[in-house]
Amino acid sequence: MNRRQPHPQRLSYPKRLPRLWMMTDERQGDALWPALERLPRGAGLVFRHYSLPPAARRALFRKVRAIARRRGLRLLLAGPPHLAAAWGADGSHGRREARRSIGLASAPAHDLREIRAAERAGARLLFVSPAFETRSHRHAAPLGPLRFAQLARQTALPVIALGGMSATRARRLGASGLYGWAAIDAWTLDGADR
Repeated sequence: MNRRQPHPQRLSYPKRLPRLWMMTDERQGDALWPALERLPRGAGLVFRHYSLPPAARRALFRKVRAIARRRGLRLLLAGPPHLAAAWGADGSHGRREARRSIGLASAPAHDLREIRAAERAGARLLFVSPAFETRSHRHAAPLGPLRFAQLARQTALPVIALGGMSATRARRLGASGLYGWAAIDAWTLDGADR
């Protein structure tokens, strides 16, 4: 029998939990630096750059961290909590071990199974994607507003929409359970809708 789950009660989140986020990646190149300056004070930043060798990744992280501190940005490191703590991040972003995070622990989710796994792992923030078509994951089927809303309403955690996001698209998602949104291109590309 398929029983409908009751709508989960929303958690109260700290007022300083950012609603706007930027994800970093290698495609940004030198456009990363002006994008960091475009982020509103108090926004969040998930540092990825997965393909860099460890020493180069850490060196780039240090430069980004200096800007994040100066601009009052919340900085998460994509990776295990122990690495985020060692590098001086404000928390970690990943699928596992969120309970071990010293700071804010976020996780990616693409379906209900991944949402439940992130909840069990102790995540405090979910990045649900891809909300819309995105250049960074061209072959992933976008959720669209209806499916995004169905997923977002299945968790009490704050949900950040990711994937082809902009301020206009965030408004399209409206009252879907959206807490905030994240992007790469909306912060990086000149003239992108913010």
